[in-house]
Amino acid sequence: MTMTIQKIHGYPVLIIGAGRGGHALLEMFIEDTLVKVLAIADTNPDAPGIKLAQDHGIPTYTNPVEAILACKDYPDCIVYNLSHDDSIAAEVSKVFGDNRVAGGPEVKLFWQMVTNLKQTKGELEESQNQLQSIIRNVMDGIITINESGEIQGFNPAAEQIFGYSQQEVLGKNVKMLMPEPDRSKHDGYISRYLSTGQGKILGVRGREVIAVRRNGEKFPMELSASEMRLGGLRYFIGIVRDITERKLVEEKLAYFAHHDYLTELPNRILFLNRLEHANLLAKRNNYKVAVLFLDLDGFKKINDTLGHDGGDQLLREVSRRLKEAIRSSDMVARVGGDEFTFVLINIGSYENAALMANKIIAALSKPFELKGQQCHVGGSIGISIYPDDAQDTETLIRQADEAMYLVKRSGKNAHKFYRDMPQK
Repeated sequence: MTMTIQKIHGYPVLIIGAGRGGHALLEMFIEDTLVKVLAIADTNPDAPGIKLAQDHGIPTYTNPVEAILACKDYPDCIVYNLSHDDSIAAEVSKVFGDNRVAGGPEVKLFWQMVTNLKQTKGELEESQNQLQSIIRNVMDGIITINESGEIQGFNPAAEQIFGYSQQEVLGKNVKMLMPEPDRSKHDGYISRYLSTGQGKILGVRGREVIAVRRNGEKFPMELSASEMRLGGLRYFIGIVRDITERKLVEEKLAYFAHHDYLTELPNRILFLNRLEHANLLAKRNNYKVAVLFLDLDGFKKINDTLGHDGGDQLLREVSRRLKEAIRSSDMVARVGGDEFTFVLINIGSYENAALMANKIIAALSKPFELKGQQCHVGGSIGISIYPDDAQDTETLIRQADEAMYLVKRSGKNAHKFYRDMPQK
C-alpha cells in the first residue's frame, strides 16, 4: 500500500505489531487528538490491531519494512515496535537516520501501562454507568444545582415528581420549583451560604418543605441537601421525595385519634377536652353550659333486623341530623354504640336547653330510609348544667347519663334534667 502524504494534525506514529499490545496502543491513540497513527503493520493479516485499523481507515501492512518506507516523508514519526523482530530498529535507522524506535523492554513497559490505563478506564466507565443507572432508576428525585442555583441534573424520578422534563429545567434556576416566599428569597440564601458558610438546609436529612409542580400545584416534599466539589467547582445536590400520600395518612391518623371512625363525629377524648374548655370559659364569663346525653330508642331492633351494615347506615344518618340540629358553637360527639353527648355553650337558661333537646328529638322523629325500608327511632336525653349541677366534667357527664336513664324508665323519646332526678 502506498501512503499519500498530507498535512496531519497530531504527532505521527507507526505501530509495528498488531497483536494484543498493538491493538491496545492503537485503541488508545485513536481516542487521542494529540496523536496521528500513520499505519500499523503485522505479518499476520488477521491480527486484532489490523482489523481495528481497517475499521478506522488507517493504512495496514503485512510487511513492516514497507510500512516504515511508507512513513519516510514524516521525519518526526515515532515507531512503536511491539513485534519480536529485533531488525526493526535497524530498518528504522536506515529510513529516518536516527534512533526513533521504541522497542524491547521500553515497549513492554509502555504496553503494560496502556493495558492498566485501559483497565482503569473500563472500570471507571463501568462505575459511571452503574452510577448513572442508579440515578436514572432510583425512586427519589435527584436534583443537582451549581453555585448560581442553576439546575445541572434532573433525574427521571424528579421529572415524575415535578412534571417537568429534564430539557425544560436544565440551566434554569431551581427556585422555579418553589412557592413564594421561598422563591424570592432563594438567591439570597445561596449568596449568604457562599459568603458565610451558614445554611439552614444543607446537611439536614428529611427536612419537610413545600414545592410546586409544573401545573402550579403545591405539595409537601422531603428534602435532603448536601454539597459536592467536582473539578474545582461547587455543586449542591438535593434528594427529594413527594410525601403527599404520607402526609394524608398522618393527617387521617391524627384526625381519627379524636374522631369516631364510622360517623366522623368527635370522640370521647375530644368531647372531654371541649367540655373542659367550655367550663373554663363559662367560669370566666359567668354563663351556663349544658351537657346532654342521648341514647337512641329502638336502635337495637333495627340493628338486629337489617344487620350491622344497616345499623351503621342509621348511625351515620343520625349523626348528620344531630350536627344540623345544633348551633355551630356547640358540639356533638359519639361516645358509644348508639350513645351521643353534646356540649351547649352559653345556653342561657334551662328553657333554652330544653328547646335544644326537643329540637334534637324532633330531628330524629322523621323516618329513616334504610335498605329500601322506612325505619323509626327516638331519643332519650338527660341534661346536666354547669355550674348548677356540678363543676367537673366527669360528674356532669355522669349526671346527664343518670337523667337519660330516668327518661328510659319513664317512657323514652323525651328529655329530663338532672335536677328532676328523685332525691335518694
